[in-house]
Amino acid sequence: MISYGAVTVINAIPCGIGAAVGIDLRTRADFKVCGTEHIIKIVNDPEESTEMAEICVKNTFKYFHADEPEGWTLTVDSEIPISRGLKSSSSACNAIVSSVAERIFKENIASTGFSGTEMIKLGVRCAKEAGVTVTGAFDDACACHFGGFVMTDNISSEIMEKTSVEENDIILLVPEERIRKSSIDKQKFLAASGRMAEIVKTAKHDWYSALTKNGELIARIMNIDDSVASDALKMGAKAAGVSGTGPAISVVVGKGEGQTFLRDLDNKGYEAIVTRTR
Repeated sequence: MISYGAVTVINAIPCGIGAAVGIDLRTRADFKVCGTEHIIKIVNDPEESTEMAEICVKNTFKYFHADEPEGWTLTVDSEIPISRGLKSSSSACNAIVSSVAERIFKENIASTGFSGTEMIKLGVRCAKEAGVTVTGAFDDACACHFGGFVMTDNISSEIMEKTSVEENDIILLVPEERIRKSSIDKQKFLAASGRMAEIVKTAKHDWYSALTKNGELIARIMNIDDSVASDALKMGAKAAGVSGTGPAISVVVGKGEGQTFLRDLDNKGYEAIVTRTR
């Protein structure tokens, strides 16, 4: 099963409301029943912890009151850099839960009435249990699954707004550094709740401005150098800023303009990935 990535418009930690826009980076999960061991292969990053994946498998079988097989193999392969704020965990949870559910019902999952939203909420619970998210990242998981712009109340797990977005190229600037959620000082985020509430209001009618303002605020909280985002905005980007809790930075430009824009941008040693909204 395939899920996708997303970039942050509103970080949900300060006031419980989050928003994100889906992007066309993919995560594929394949689950097979075989052997007598539990084998998890993370193709794109073999050294990454497999705890979250194990939890997703376990909890999906529990959700459907099905017996977990003695032996199985889960293969996960993702285009999304891990622990950079680009929703790798949300995308992986979506893909793994869907892949296991598909196997349980032998590819006839549609007959069960298991909706996309239920799948997302199950994945969110798995991510919380694994400790890879502060808020549960319901907004991120929804944007990964549905695409477009999604705003959610992450406290009640309710979708507040879900709309399509115009086609844009997205440049992702990805440093080597990773930021694990376990290292986040939540109090610093909560102290910014008033400012973030104002950005939430902006997001409801102008997600480009909200993405930029959110990125500036998170950069200050996390002490991230976001000067490349400022450079991109001066060059005419529609939006630019830190995604998630960082350290990756997303830059939004017009459809088909990503590669040309990137050639003129001093990306300051970041790995650059050009993708698009979906």
